[in-house]
Amino acid sequence: MMNQPSQLEFGSIVGERYRIIRTLGSGGMSRVFMAEDLKLPGKHWAVKESIADPKIMKIVRTEAEMLISLSHPRLPRIVDFFEYPPSGAVYLVMDYIEGITLEAYMRGYQGCIPQEQIIPFALQVLDVLDYLHTRQLPVIYRDLKPANIMLTPEMEFKLIDFGIARSYKSELDQDTIKLGTVGFAAPEQYGTGQTDARSDLYSLGALLLYLCTGGKYSEWTAGVEAYIRGELPRHLIPIIRKLLRHHPEERFQSAEEVIGELRRSANFQSAQPGKSVSNASSDYAGTRVVAVLGVSSGSGATHTAIAVSHYLARKTHSVALVELHSTAKAFARLQEVVEGIPVGQASSSRRFEVDGVHYWRQTSRADVISLLGGSYRFIVLDLGNGQDNERLEEFLRADYPLVVGSGAEWRVQDITGLARSFQRHPQHKWNYCLPLAPSGAVRRLRKELDHDKVFALPFHSDPFERDDEMDQVLDELFRGVITDTRKRRFRFLKQQH
Repeated sequence: MMNQPSQLEFGSIVGERYRIIRTLGSGGMSRVFMAEDLKLPGKHWAVKESIADPKIMKIVRTEAEMLISLSHPRLPRIVDFFEYPPSGAVYLVMDYIEGITLEAYMRGYQGCIPQEQIIPFALQVLDVLDYLHTRQLPVIYRDLKPANIMLTPEMEFKLIDFGIARSYKSELDQDTIKLGTVGFAAPEQYGTGQTDARSDLYSLGALLLYLCTGGKYSEWTAGVEAYIRGELPRHLIPIIRKLLRHHPEERFQSAEEVIGELRRSANFQSAQPGKSVSNASSDYAGTRVVAVLGVSSGSGATHTAIAVSHYLARKTHSVALVELHSTAKAFARLQEVVEGIPVGQASSSRRFEVDGVHYWRQTSRADVISLLGGSYRFIVLDLGNGQDNERLEEFLRADYPLVVGSGAEWRVQDITGLARSFQRHPQHKWNYCLPLAPSGAVRRLRKELDHDKVFALPFHSDPFERDDEMDQVLDELFRGVITDTRKRRFRFLKQQH
């Protein structure tokens, strides 16, 4: 609450023009009222009253001067400014913004606002941050949080409180005033350095994490991955992680950079129906996920996942192959061979490496979310033939969902049955891989599914080794997405052969 008693009450008139109707809100330094305009009947304004000592009065005056100079549709427009030195009161008259705060909106959805709203919300906030940060004298907002964002009935965001905003002064090493809301303020706002545009970007990351965890977290701490909503777009996670880096130089350096990354990744995620993965943007900078799902037991999902991972490792860098099943045994057996572990004695580490591919055995969904915030260019998920909710969710959300099934005539119904069972979900990104299938089976399945991304996989006895025929198929599958920077030819456990 405001520390000093207000000079206003219902019916009070400010500046001989604005009659107070009701209180809208209050904080430690100010109180905001709704007022009607006596000269423009029916017009309402917000009147912000601050009563404080001369030091705070100077801050409020600075805020008024700064806001008067700004012009942006997501900022309140200042129309009048009054000072009353005898009482220590200062009044700002500004646009009254109809709507509710994002904080209240979140409560209405019990923390879980529709996931499709999150990226548009982020882009709106970035729009106004970019405006503030690129002014001749950059303005740093410093208190981006749900209570300071107003959401209009048209679902437009507006920043409503500039009480601790400041102009960036390049000659300073630290802020003289440390202000901000705990949990949303950047570390440098607590005395470790001067705030700049990157401080607001940290607060944006905190805000996004808050939205993505249903209001439970605004700081990246141990275990937060388990609270990130499962249906959210994957590409948000590495973006949030980078925004929340402790050191400003490790974050995105401008709002424009974040806007570009969000748009690139969003465009990549929403490839239009009828386009193959080869038509997706090749400059996507985030982690891409390939999910390999077997239609039935023995269909070859793990074999295909290994072959795809080593193909990607030969073409790019930083590939992780994840066994998304807590009881699977395939990777454990492989790790025994790679590390020379006696049979039946599990290693204490779930990660091991084969020819540049990081294998993660018996991994949970929370681990996958954590890996998405790392430096991997590709994560390949081996889902086996399990069709439990968690693995099916990962398959549906992947950038490249690969279905592995048999091309035999008597097994084709397994594939078409899977496609029909998910007909309410978009399937334009799906790719069907049929080991050892004849060309006729591929043509028939393409026709039955009305889908052109059906591929026959050739005989490939060692998935760790390069095979020309297999590479030709995978080149087609990933055509246009990967820059071919060929590395040395890999050999898997050469000493074993």
